[in-house]
Amino acid sequence: MTTPALRAPAASDGTDGPGSAPPDRLRRELRAVHALVHRDLLRLAAQPAHAALVLFQPVLYLFILGGGLAALIPDSSLGTGYQAYLFPGMLMMTVQAPAIMVGVRLITDRQSGYLRELLMAPVSRPALLLGSCAGGTLVATVQGALLLCLAGTVGLPYDPVLIALLLGGMVLASFTITALSLALAVSLNRPEVFHMLLGLVMMPLMFLSGGFFPLHNLPGWARALADANPLAYGVDLLRGCIALRVPDQAAVGGIDWFGRQPPLILEAGVLLATGAAALLWAAHRFSRPE
Repeated sequence: MTTPALRAPAASDGTDGPGSAPPDRLRRELRAVHALVHRDLLRLAAQPAHAALVLFQPVLYLFILGGGLAALIPDSSLGTGYQAYLFPGMLMMTVQAPAIMVGVRLITDRQSGYLRELLMAPVSRPALLLGSCAGGTLVATVQGALLLCLAGTVGLPYDPVLIALLLGGMVLASFTITALSLALAVSLNRPEVFHMLLGLVMMPLMFLSGGFFPLHNLPGWARALADANPLAYGVDLLRGCIALRVPDQAAVGGIDWFGRQPPLILEAGVLLATGAAALLWAAHRFSRPE
């Protein structure tokens, strides 16, 4: 897909050199970020079947697995019904798939030569990486918002404040996963290796996120891994948002620091810091000449 805003100019007019004014350079960088975000949104709109497939597995887990186990797991052991308990984990599963695909596209763009065309544009490499991250974050959040429309089916109210809090939590989680995906992708040259690594780590990370069962039921070594799992902070943040607005749906067994659950603002800070560190490292790595 051609991105007009990123085409290199045919002739220099003297504003693209190292001595160009900072506002002009910033304007070009922002246009590049906007063009890449727009490209990702066009891709999402052009592939409704793919968007539906991303939702298929979380919806299947939510209503088949959740519906089947709801009658077997007492609400008292979770603090809420099992489907409501499962819902934040399914939101996380929904946003992780498109967020991870950003890393896959970076590798395939490099192989196809499209990335080389982007690098010819008069913008910095970190700006291109930031555009890819912003586009992936937005697409993942949109996908999560589609599943969020089913909140009423698991007993959650369509409270505007609750919806806004959950959307904010999904933005943070999507940004962190996208940044981590890009940090991995800039170090790899083959999509096969990327997919193999994802197959090895993503399902264990999902099971260690607390999306399916309380983390306090895990053995000590697994609990330590869960406390370092970014997905666990995302799931716990979403559950905490629900508990703020619907106290009777407060779930148990989330992240535990020295016997206490960290405040939501601190969990959000952990996600933001993790994503920012991953994106900065990816930008540093991506800026090196190939």
